Amino acid sequence: MKTALVTGATGAIGSKICQMLANRGYFIYIHYNTNADAAIKLQEELETRYKAKSAIISADLSLPEGPENLSKQITGSIDVLIYNCGAQHYGLLTDFSDRSINETMQLHLLSAISVTRSVIPEMVRNKAGKVIMISSVWGEVGAACETVYSAAKGGLNAFVKALSKELAPSSIQVNSVSPGVIATPMLDQFSEIEKAELASDIPAGRFGEPDEVAHAVEFLISDKADYISGHILSINGSWFT
Repeated sequence: MKTALVTGATGAIGSKICQMLANRGYFIYIHYNTNADAAIKLQEELETRYKAKSAIISADLSLPEGPENLSKQITGSIDVLIYNCGAQHYGLLTDFSDRSINETMQLHLLSAISVTRSVIPEMVRNKAGKVIMISSVWGEVGAACETVYSAAKGGLNAFVKALSKELAPSSIQVNSVSPGVIATPMLDQFSEIEKAELASDIPAGRFGEPDEVAHAVEFLISDKADYISGHILSINGSWFT
């Protein structure tokens, strides 16, 4: 049985990825930060619906010690790493505190690097593995009022491209999935009028669904994608091409 680690597993995208992995027969490490009830509920759903085995782990990946705290809760090797974190901070750069900047960079970039570093030695020994980073369209094109988040996700994409070159000789693929606007609770901060205006800017005329992100991840972790590495897979309805 293969083992997968999914960070941010209790979110809308993370939970769909966990369901996909459970359906494929993986043992899943379900990571959460603060929502223990959601993690327990997800674990029960995976066991009931898919007969999947899993373990719940907790760590605050916005802190420098977060990756080490996470790694201590994992035993054995990881075959698939899905680094998925969805927290965003909106505002002008001049309104950001040093603490907010540091936490954003830690969560979206530095912890991603550290968590990956902790799992790749076993992947290299096994000559197999899949590393998927959940990035963002803003990591590709940037966004006003999300400058720090954009910088972190842009760095994440560069990390994917660089690491893919290091790990390709060991038959390990490293890729990124880059969603545009996805219909998740993160959109609840916008009014219905604002959401309608945003959807009208997208050529596809709608927001993406969490399932559609999970489908992309499913392809990238499959044997059919063994020759794809260092790729940033955009899922944005042709919003930015």
